[in-house]
Amino acid sequence: LRLCKTDMTKLSNLEFDAAHIWHPYTSVSNPPLLHEVTSAKGVRLTLADGREVVDGMSSWWSAIHGYNHPKLNEAAHQQIDTMSHVMFGGLTHEPAVNLARKLVEITDDSLQYVFLADSGSVSVEVAIKMAIQYWFAQNKPEKHRLLTFRNGYHGDTFGAMSVCDPVNGMHKMFEKVLPTHLFAAAPECRDDADWQDSYIEDFKHLVEKHHHELAAVIVEPLVQGAGGMRIYCAEYLRQIRALCDEYHILLIFDEIATGFGRAGSLFAYEQAGIVPDIICMGKALTGGYMTLAAVMCNQQVADGIAADGSGVLMHGPTFMANPLACRVAAASIDLLLESDWQTQVSTIENSLNSELTKYRDHELVKDVRVKGAIGVVELKNPLDDAMDWLPGFIVEQGVWIRPFRTMIYIMPPYIIDTADLQLLCDAIGHILNALNSTER
Repeated sequence: LRLCKTDMTKLSNLEFDAAHIWHPYTSVSNPPLLHEVTSAKGVRLTLADGREVVDGMSSWWSAIHGYNHPKLNEAAHQQIDTMSHVMFGGLTHEPAVNLARKLVEITDDSLQYVFLADSGSVSVEVAIKMAIQYWFAQNKPEKHRLLTFRNGYHGDTFGAMSVCDPVNGMHKMFEKVLPTHLFAAAPECRDDADWQDSYIEDFKHLVEKHHHELAAVIVEPLVQGAGGMRIYCAEYLRQIRALCDEYHILLIFDEIATGFGRAGSLFAYEQAGIVPDIICMGKALTGGYMTLAAVMCNQQVADGIAADGSGVLMHGPTFMANPLACRVAAASIDLLLESDWQTQVSTIENSLNSELTKYRDHELVKDVRVKGAIGVVELKNPLDDAMDWLPGFIVEQGVWIRPFRTMIYIMPPYIIDTADLQLLCDAIGHILNALNSTER
């Protein structure tokens, strides 16, 4: 399909895409099966062939209000008619101030300072830079390493890759050019009632041995996302907070996936009753309308960075605090807080627990787990051999689910109704049956 440029007009959208466009985690020499989306509304995507599918992914966990929401559309229209973008260096604007005001209001009182970044990965980069610069300003440049859990995922840029699992993650080929950080055993305890001190021993040992060189601990609180869709109990977070306090280490929470209600509370840290020094948020921040992320920190971090006399945080993206994104993000936060999102997420959680647990005894299934509006069916074996036919089969079920590795999971928009959620859960059963018949 690779034609000379004069022949490009002869190609359909899908043909041109297959010939010229990279998609996430794919090869251009072996392009994946794609489905062209022409419109989206509520929880449904309309495909070019006229079919509609219920979106179980919330466009990678971001479209919590569904698609084409009138209030978010209105906010975008009003802002683009006034000013779509202006640099944030030396200037400010109402959408950024309004969004920052809301973020300060909805987070813990200690989180007072807001850095508006481009994307989730960039927010992790900023958080890491904050931590390292903090200790540099304290005349402790030796504190430059990070500690995290195995099976974690924090993004695809270089700083973020360096704290993703180097063995089970997606970035092993880059290990020789990434900073070397420390990785504790992945969390195993799912319920505080089952807690044993042995669960934190490996983490504690690494802190005790390396605290003199640790700038920060960074973890995804309660739910590890793309590194394995693993769910763990809040006691880990309390234990980690205590260790960081004892050994003078900053604590970073990556709430890019869990923030804005996905795990059952507005932010996951609330369920542990502790607060990080730095928090990253993204994905649902704009309700899935456009890319934007935020990093917040406490007074200690802000004052610490300023201790070298300049106080200059060395980061400044071109599209930092983009007014259009900020305006939509503020509207999305208002929309969330005005809704009965707690009931919506709780209802989704109850349905997922009821419907997905029946697959627990399926011969292909290793585990089933649910947290808030997150449902995961983990298989015993990877899905690699099925990915040539599975995406097409999924769409035939009237849904959009994107499995990866051994995971079939759903994170639907909070507005999904019972019938559409049932359709998603039933589709997972159909997937399991199709996989089973293929393996036989």
